Amino acid sequence: MPRVGQVKVSDGERLTDRIAIGVLTSMFPPALIDEVIQGAGRVEQRHRLLPARVVVYFTLAMCLWADEGYEEVARLLVGGLQHMARWRGDWQVPSSGALTQARARLGGGVMKMLFERIASPTGTESSPGSWWRGLRLVAIDGTVFDLPDTEANSAHFGRPGSSRGEMQGAFPQARVVALVECGTHAIIGAKIGACSTGETTLARSLFKKLNNEMLLLVDRGFSGYDLWQGAAATGAVLAN
Repeated sequence: MPRVGQVKVSDGERLTDRIAIGVLTSMFPPALIDEVIQGAGRVEQRHRLLPARVVVYFTLAMCLWADEGYEEVARLLVGGLQHMARWRGDWQVPSSGALTQARARLGGGVMKMLFERIASPTGTESSPGSWWRGLRLVAIDGTVFDLPDTEANSAHFGRPGSSRGEMQGAFPQARVVALVECGTHAIIGAKIGACSTGETTLARSLFKKLNNEMLLLVDRGFSGYDLWQGAAATGAVLAN
């Protein structure tokens, strides 16, 4: 995630920046963004310099330019939209503090709903590694991510234990389990929980994404009769 206040001196807009913006707007058209914002109850009651739609695009752009600071990401975003004739008018890049406050106003619900609307398999029959004997290859696996060291994160997600007994890890951690299309690495579904929550517990909520046209791959950590039966009930073919 970009560091607040980090600003990179611009050396001119790059072609790759414009391409990235093009991919962003084609995958997430404005109509879809507005629909999700309304569904999450985040429609503004008054005009702001950073309306909710712009904040959604800004948050998505942070994933494209993860090494840049807030203000540089905003500059790249607006520059790309201007080139595509999707942005008009003289708009000044807000400060890092204003961008932080805008993300807090937006909340996490909008991005969660947007992910659930857009996350789906993308591989075609010609995509390498995506199919086996007419079945789409998917896999479930999990990992943990370090989070900013805040009291809220520590209370919600917890901290991992250490080999020194009562001591805890330096940072709170979130456990993430994802259902992924093997050939394209597209994430079809994901569940986030506390670091103390087991991967198999989170995995159960992803079974609703499976169907009888999929071959599900899992490692030995996901073994268990009840878990196997739950996944098999979706019609998916299983491989361990």
